[in-house]
Amino acid sequence: MNLTLLTAAAGEAPESKFGFYEAIVEGGPVTWSILGIMIIMSVGSFYIMFTKLFEQNKVIKQYKTVQSSFWRAASLKEGATKLEKDGPWRQLADDAVKAQEDHGKMIDALESHDYMHGSLQRSEDSINAVLNGGLAFLATVGATAPFVGLLGTVIGIYNALINIGIAGNASIDKVAGPVGEALIMTAIGLLVAVPAVFAFNWLQGRNRKISAMLSTFSNDLLAYMNSNGAVKPTMTAAAPAAKPAAKPAAPANPTLNKS
Repeated sequence: MNLTLLTAAAGEAPESKFGFYEAIVEGGPVTWSILGIMIIMSVGSFYIMFTKLFEQNKVIKQYKTVQSSFWRAASLKEGATKLEKDGPWRQLADDAVKAQEDHGKMIDALESHDYMHGSLQRSEDSINAVLNGGLAFLATVGATAPFVGLLGTVIGIYNALINIGIAGNASIDKVAGPVGEALIMTAIGLLVAVPAVFAFNWLQGRNRKISAMLSTFSNDLLAYMNSNGAVKPTMTAAAPAAKPAAKPAAPANPTLNKS
């Protein structure tokens, strides 16, 4: 009879459930706030990653127009019209045209050169600032997300230990579950930080490549202006069009051959 009662009592004992949902629900407002912050960090990181990637691809694609069409124009003003509006290459070209128009007002030739060089450098710096926009957010997320998650873990462990102390049961099965739930927040922090760090390093490397392109184009513009159009990059000649295959000769008229 006693065995039957013990078996029934064991069957009626409530089962403890542990998992992500339970950890968030039982974590309270602090855990909910930390989870919300990390969700915002993650969404913001992916938004910046995709928008900057699209922007970089567009700039690199526009550079092909610079190489193929811009330097074939008769003047800087004409070449600028071949570039896409509101693009970095068009901005540099327009600033070069303005500097070329204003340089004649300088009395000293050295001042003229410095003015044109400074104008292009300022334009280049403003373009690089736009390209680097948003990357600071990625760096901040990558550096702080693990610690935000760790804060959630510390608070979760604290709450779990308090509840265990109140219940008066410190057996391993009562401690392991709540503490394991609290560690979920650290894992979420790492999942947020790793993509942000990867995106920051990758986009930063692509920006350095674009910056080198901008510097090359700026130097070519300066050389073109200082030489009155005599110095400009060598353009690769277009490949000659393939000649159409010669038509086969018409067969001889058999009637004429017999005659």
